[in-house]
Amino acid sequence: MPYTYILKSIKQDNWHYVGSCNDLDERFKQHRKGSVRSTKSKRPLKIIYKEFYKTITEARKRKLFLKSPKGFLEKKKITNKPE
Repeated sequence: MPYTYILKSIKQDNWHYVGSCNDLDERFKQHRKGSVRSTKSKRPLKIIYKEFYKTITEARKRKLFLKSPKGFLEKKKITNKPE
C-alpha cells in the first residue's frame, strides 16, 4: 500500500524527513537500521504522520509537494501537532 510519511528525529529536535514508499513497515525498518543515508545520522526516529494513497505516483506527488516551498506551511502544521 503506497504511503507518504513524515519521520521525526528523537535525537535532533525539529528535524523531519518526508518520504514515500509502497511498504511502510519495511521502509521504516530500513530507516531504523541506518540503511537510508538521509536519516542514518538522525536515528532514533519515529513516524509522526502517514497518508495512504491508491498509487505510488500519488504518494510521490504528495511527498514532492510537502518538500516544496508551497507545501512548507502544510508540513509545518503537520509536524507541529502534539503527538
